[in-house]
Amino acid sequence: MLMMKQYYTGPLYVNTYLVYDNEMKKAFIVDPGGTDSGMESFIEMNKLNVEFIILTHGHGDHIGGVEAYRNRFKAPVYAHRAEKEMLASPAYNASKMMFGNGISIIADKWLEDGDEIAFGNSTIKIIHTPGHSPGGISILVNKWLFSGDTLFAGSVGRTDFALCNAAHLFNGIKTKLFVLDDDIEVFPGHEGATTIGQEKRYNPFF
Repeated sequence: MLMMKQYYTGPLYVNTYLVYDNEMKKAFIVDPGGTDSGMESFIEMNKLNVEFIILTHGHGDHIGGVEAYRNRFKAPVYAHRAEKEMLASPAYNASKMMFGNGISIIADKWLEDGDEIAFGNSTIKIIHTPGHSPGGISILVNKWLFSGDTLFAGSVGRTDFALCNAAHLFNGIKTKLFVLDDDIEVFPGHEGATTIGQEKRYNPFF
């Protein structure tokens, strides 16, 4: 059975998610915006094997802990192929502004829309939802959707940064996320959780 813990990491308190199966001793990390000693202790205490780190997108506040955890857990990094430029460029990902030093990352595995990743007895589905960034993805695992900075409780991602596209953002939410079951829980990159049904009915942007 999959379980999840949420941590706040990095300078902007990104929601970092640890998804794990305590019986199989497998885990993956979503968006390590920085390092967190509590998460590290939990992983080690429960003898979890971090199989990979997956990024919803490449903005600096979501990637500050990537290299530390890639090295510490010997875990490959997954990101969408269209996010190559964002991850590689501190100018685009704004990491220098946030951390004082630029972060440049090359993923170990580049994902595509519709990719499926086996994780224990579950399947992780990759949904390309660009707009906040070119390679933004939402990650569907059973009834959980990790939406990054695409869809929030009562809001949507900003589109006033480099490489953003508002039309792509709204189209992706309407055609790829709002077609999912209403009871799917949405865990965004910032602030609180919501559901697809809640956002379809009450999100003021729609």
